[in-house]
Amino acid sequence: MSRGKVLIVIGDATETVDTLYPYYRVQEEDFIPVVAGPDKRRYAMVLHERPSSGWDITREFEGYTIQADIAFRDVNPAEYVGIFFSGGRAPEYIRDDPALIEITRYFFAHNKPVASVCHGVEIPCRAGVVKGRRMATVAKCRFDLEVCGGIYEDSPCVVDGNLVSGRTYHDHGQYIKEWIRLLLEAKEG
Repeated sequence: MSRGKVLIVIGDATETVDTLYPYYRVQEEDFIPVVAGPDKRRYAMVLHERPSSGWDITREFEGYTIQADIAFRDVNPAEYVGIFFSGGRAPEYIRDDPALIEITRYFFAHNKPVASVCHGVEIPCRAGVVKGRRMATVAKCRFDLEVCGGIYEDSPCVVDGNLVSGRTYHDHGQYIKEWIRLLLEAKEG
């Protein structure tokens, strides 16, 4: 029996590991992952890695594809137990979507479990819901968080009320378990 639906926010160039790890973890806890994108269609994911030598920036490789189950404009956030903002380059391109901004604000206003990794922070930043909130993110997004009033923490897991965050996919084993804990508590409560 399902414990409810969880929204996984993606777009083209969403990071593969950032997306698939929570997608499967919520299923292991009997939640239904619902992948949401700008449109209901298949999206290209990418793999990000900073090579040990020769590169000063992140290198990007083509990853798998993933089907969005629903378009942002068709999401009724009241139907979902929690939300996950995946990383990669997608957040930079989808963060201005008016429906996604409203969805994001809903989860924060209703104190529902929210998780974010890497560049995923750009979405709640754009929605104006990070002021005074502590978050982890990839170091290059620290400015985005702080200019929007958030508090940057360089940690594999930051829990601030209903908000759980990690820096990169290397932190999934730390922050995802805390987000799952909040999802389970929300469903039981």
